[in-house]
Amino acid sequence: MSFDAWLTLAIIVVCLVLLVLEKLPSELVMALGMVALLTAGVLSPAQALAGFSNEGMITVAAMYIVAAGIRETGGIDLVTRYLLGRPKSTGAAQLRIMLPTITLSAFINNTPVVATFLPAIITWAERNNLSISKLLIPLSYGAIFGGTCTLIGTSTNLVVNGLWIAEGETSLGMFDLAWIGIPTAVVGIIYLMTIGSRLLPDRAENAGVFDNPREYTIEMVVAKDGPLIGQSIAEAGLRNLGSLFLVEIERDGRIVPAVNATERLLADDRLVFAGDVAAIVELNRIRGLNPSLTNGAALERQYPERRLVEVVVSTRCPLINQTLRDGRFHTYYGASVIAVARDGRRLRGSLGDMVLKPADTLLLEARPVWVERHRFSPDFLLVSAVQNSEAPRFDRAVLAWVILGAIVISATTGIVDMLTAALLGAGAMIGSACVSMGAARRSVDFPVLVVIACSFALGKALQVTGSAGVIAEAVLELPGERPWLVLGCAYLLTSVMTSVITNNAAAVLMFPIVLAAAEQLDVSPMPFVISVMMAASASFATPLGYQTNLMVAGPGRYRFADFIRVGLPLNVLLGGISVVLIPMIWPF
Repeated sequence: MSFDAWLTLAIIVVCLVLLVLEKLPSELVMALGMVALLTAGVLSPAQALAGFSNEGMITVAAMYIVAAGIRETGGIDLVTRYLLGRPKSTGAAQLRIMLPTITLSAFINNTPVVATFLPAIITWAERNNLSISKLLIPLSYGAIFGGTCTLIGTSTNLVVNGLWIAEGETSLGMFDLAWIGIPTAVVGIIYLMTIGSRLLPDRAENAGVFDNPREYTIEMVVAKDGPLIGQSIAEAGLRNLGSLFLVEIERDGRIVPAVNATERLLADDRLVFAGDVAAIVELNRIRGLNPSLTNGAALERQYPERRLVEVVVSTRCPLINQTLRDGRFHTYYGASVIAVARDGRRLRGSLGDMVLKPADTLLLEARPVWVERHRFSPDFLLVSAVQNSEAPRFDRAVLAWVILGAIVISATTGIVDMLTAALLGAGAMIGSACVSMGAARRSVDFPVLVVIACSFALGKALQVTGSAGVIAEAVLELPGERPWLVLGCAYLLTSVMTSVITNNAAAVLMFPIVLAAAEQLDVSPMPFVISVMMAASASFATPLGYQTNLMVAGPGRYRFADFIRVGLPLNVLLGGISVVLIPMIWPF
């Protein structure tokens, strides 16, 4: 090999080691690797920066915005609320989680799906006395299963497809991967409900990640012409709310205490709840319930984009010893109080009639910029935004799903290419106010995009220096010139790399290697390209292998060994199925 080839391998090895050690952010590691190759003259500026204009990477960015539109309108919340129900066993609960997760993840990026399901499933598990540790790994794995079923199911598929198009080949179809993704998903579900369920830990205590020691008192109003009118408390899902308790109902000036599960809801009923912040965030996502704001719905009318903020009142607040209504808190601060906590005690009476005291903790509904404007205000001891608390715009949920459907149909039928469909869909989400510009910007995971773009540079260096061909020869040496065995080795190598570094980086680095292997064998490269897609996405054996695994590790109180015990056999099982099926569908 030439000096440039050895230098490329050395730089890539250093990058891999740094990624595994996690001492530096992954986007910084990959950017430094790209800059090193550019500085050493291995790559020209055009080659080094080509990844930033790759179709796959831009499509990933657009689909982040599309997914944000589904999330911001409460589209996923509606699905979870109607589909989860009340399971009779742990296996039934796992199935109820995995089926909608797989379906949604086939068309929406996995990360926002899991991020939305996660708090809902924790609350749901508490209501139904289920062990969180039995449910969250199936949630993450279900999202991975779904991502392997379509071209847009995961960013890895889009990235590899972008590399394939860059080679002058025709793009894969929307549902081409379903020939492999659906069979492996079915086998994965069966495994998790049988063998995997026994291997999953059973830890009785739920995670404390979403716990909050403050107990708030909050009032909600049943919306006129909303879906909850006429439903009983039980039918509306307001009886078993985990850490949230329905204290009473105020109706036409009278109080209904000790509310019965069969009590029917009427328009303008004021429901008084007591509970923690996480439970209130979930309550705020129930369609047909609106916060009983201290100054009507003024904030909602003025600013559709709102979020929850916690503040602790200081002794310098000018509204001390005034009621929230008389003090006109909304007019004074531009935010509405929706809940109050005081010394861990449950407060009585109407929210508007509560007299403000020093050290009261208030839960406010405010614009996103409110936190920055009041962070150092002397009126408050603490100002803190509540994560993932944006109020869903349910009136646009159906429209958001229609936009996603249009993307899938237009790309599948060939009306427009995948990139154009994704960009038009992202524009439609913003233009129709399904997602605001601010939320759209926040939804794009720029560190992930930087990792993807810089990975292209490292993969290109493997090609131009001939390193990929050398590695391909090493891969070929063990199985010889038997394509099926080479395919298995390629799948295994990709899977191992994905377990320790990001899936997109592993796919991009393996792409030129498998192309070189196919060329040396004089066979079609398509089976190898599909194997890289599958192996890079189907990563179950470590929490590092996929972002959704990391997301559930904390709330599920999982240990590293839990993923190895449950995920490694699944990796082997699905890898074997993929290696057998892929050449049958895409012959050598």
